[in-house]
Amino acid sequence: MAGNTFGKLFRVTTWGESHGTAVGAVIDGCPPGIILDPRELQLEMDRRRPGQGGASSPRQEPDRVEILSGVFIRAGEELPRTTGTPISLAIYNKDAHSKSYDGLRDIFRPGHGDVTYLAKYGIRDHRGGGRASARETAARVAAGAVAKQLLLQYKIEVCAYTVALGGIHVQQRDLSLIHDNSYYCPDAEAAVKMEQRVQEVRSQGDTVGGIVEILACCPAGLGEPVFDKLEAELAHGLMSIGAVKGVEVGAGFAVADMLGSENNDPIGPSGFLSNNAGGILAGISSGAPLVIRVAVKPIPSISQEQQTVNLANEPVTIKVGGRHDISAIPRIIPVCEAMVRLTLADHLLRQMAVDCQEG
Repeated sequence: MAGNTFGKLFRVTTWGESHGTAVGAVIDGCPPGIILDPRELQLEMDRRRPGQGGASSPRQEPDRVEILSGVFIRAGEELPRTTGTPISLAIYNKDAHSKSYDGLRDIFRPGHGDVTYLAKYGIRDHRGGGRASARETAARVAAGAVAKQLLLQYKIEVCAYTVALGGIHVQQRDLSLIHDNSYYCPDAEAAVKMEQRVQEVRSQGDTVGGIVEILACCPAGLGEPVFDKLEAELAHGLMSIGAVKGVEVGAGFAVADMLGSENNDPIGPSGFLSNNAGGILAGISSGAPLVIRVAVKPIPSISQEQQTVNLANEPVTIKVGGRHDISAIPRIIPVCEAMVRLTLADHLLRQMAVDCQEG
């Protein structure tokens, strides 16, 4: 088991490396007849694409997604539909500069997977991060865009936004504002401070982390009661993103300081009167909005001098060159949305299978 596939019925396998020919995904289990608008897929790719936004990477990739299989166009229609067979997606690398990493061939970069990949595979691939690179997430976003087309048929929508960056936290959540700034921040004043903080850290040769919140409208009944609880599967998907180091649902870690009378969500004739549970009870969606937050670590590639060792276990100091983000935010936002969509698409199909058996 190589761990390159996510999901049980809506299964996604990603492939490719950051400095290889391409990255991509194969989706198996997508139902037939779903309209798959290539323009909608590209819109999602453009949100993750390097080379744009206030905190984006200098690497310039067009990130044009190509649908290689699994679709057809009916007579008289303009847009392709899924066939029910595997959907193969490819995103070709156009701006990979492997020579930027030649000086790191024999050196372990702090915060990266160089040490652990060598321990597991016995190979020190110095061409960027390989499979551990954030470049792999382009394939996730492409696959998540396919899941989005399926979920919209069932009125399931997912939206992510920044609630903290570089120590700056939002004081309000006005989701109408998230497309007015490059950080998808729902607080206009906090967005300005975030930009100032990013520029300050950039001048210091350092990087910042933050918190992304994901909101999803979801019908009741999705999820499983024991090992495949919906929050467990959401955490699995989100924690599989390289920069994510923590996940909380609803009130999250704050529940540790609550009384039961404070944490329980009262129920009225119109539904839940609060949402500390984050839309999930006993591992199954309750019909209240799903609320998930992820802690995003600072990008490990910094231009400040760091202490490390080389392949001979000799102490050395390095400054990591190349072209790197100051923060994974905002480009990680569509990646978070994609993993939530993939999880929900998988559980939607699982529930539909249960409904068919009961029917």
